[in-house]
Amino acid sequence: MSVAEHNLTDRITYEDLYTRWEGSNWSAMALDFSQDKVGWEGLTEIQRRSAMWIYSMFFYGEDSVADNLSPYIDAAPKEEQKYFLATQQVDEARHAVFFHRFFKEVIGVEGEDIATTLSSTEGHLSWGYMKVFDRLDAMASELRRDRSLPKFAQAITLYHLIVEAAMAQPGQHFIEDFFIREGTMPGFSEGMQNVSRDEQRHIGFGVKVLSELIRESDECKAAIDELMGEVMPWLSSVFIPPNWDREYTRCYGFELEDIAAWGFKAVEMKWNAIGYPMSEMPPATFPMDLEEPAEQRAARVIQMSHAGVIGEPGLPADSSPEIQEMYFDLVRRSVDTDAVNGGGPFTVQWKFTDATPWHLVVDNGSTRAEAGEAPGADVTLESSWQDFIDIGKGGIAPPKAVLQRRLKLSGGPRNLLRFRKVLG
Repeated sequence: MSVAEHNLTDRITYEDLYTRWEGSNWSAMALDFSQDKVGWEGLTEIQRRSAMWIYSMFFYGEDSVADNLSPYIDAAPKEEQKYFLATQQVDEARHAVFFHRFFKEVIGVEGEDIATTLSSTEGHLSWGYMKVFDRLDAMASELRRDRSLPKFAQAITLYHLIVEAAMAQPGQHFIEDFFIREGTMPGFSEGMQNVSRDEQRHIGFGVKVLSELIRESDECKAAIDELMGEVMPWLSSVFIPPNWDREYTRCYGFELEDIAAWGFKAVEMKWNAIGYPMSEMPPATFPMDLEEPAEQRAARVIQMSHAGVIGEPGLPADSSPEIQEMYFDLVRRSVDTDAVNGGGPFTVQWKFTDATPWHLVVDNGSTRAEAGEAPGADVTLESSWQDFIDIGKGGIAPPKAVLQRRLKLSGGPRNLLRFRKVLG
């Protein structure tokens, strides 16, 4: 952590965060939606469908985080943290009430209670989105049993850095811009500005807590690594519109790549402020060139997700040379070179029944991935391209794939052990 970033997180006090909460309270019930109904009816059909898709994620998310915050309050090691988290739970409940009113009074979803309007969101939530929120449910249960600092660090990472900073904030940014610019839904715009201000305060709290935990315990850093490695593969599938229809974002003036690039920049900045840059995390956590512009990384992630090689299992996987090259660049960047230091060069060969073979060479800290076959590979994997991708995405467990003969491994016990260490 740089001196400036260290001073920044230390200058933000829990008292200051609490004071900001008291000074920025607002009423979800007082928002005036009388003009918004007209504004909603003035949207095009695709804009209304897109709005239902995007706002369903917000509504479901606000309800979920409100339900899951209690064990965070119990697990927080400092009284000041408990008090702030209590204010945050109030915020999240208020956000859910805001979206309930919007769904009922503006969109026209039938139902008097929150549970009924909330049920209208279920068909609009993507696989990646649900994976993250299922993990948030599980994290709340884990935190009730384990109030250790490493578990608390994982919980804050998931809630404040993943759900709020990586998922909610990018979506809020573009939605706010559109409706503030258009001025057609003033009640909704005012509510979203309030929600955004609350979320910024919550994220600031998460940044401060994690910066303290990392300085206090190396175990917290290891726990964060574990959680990030588990969750990051799901994020590429969060903002995928139905049937990959790009009009869902274009009708509001932005691209899928814009959301991803904005998210990359925002999250990297926050981890820098925490004192644990993403470049220092294990290579498989974020196997991309962090020196490359965020826009280029975003375009590549969207392209691979659309090609079916990352994200949701079971989708048809493109095996074109361009996609294979992108995919194996991720594999190359995921290598733990420390695992082969002193063991000599190590070569892994992939042979596909329906695609071009590829191989990986790790030699003296230098790693390269290339198309074609390498003579004398230490480990060889044989499968179809589709099965290989689904194994990588967790859709097929490797032992099951071996038993079903969908994956063949050769290389001997020692080399297979090295392979596991090199690529996890």
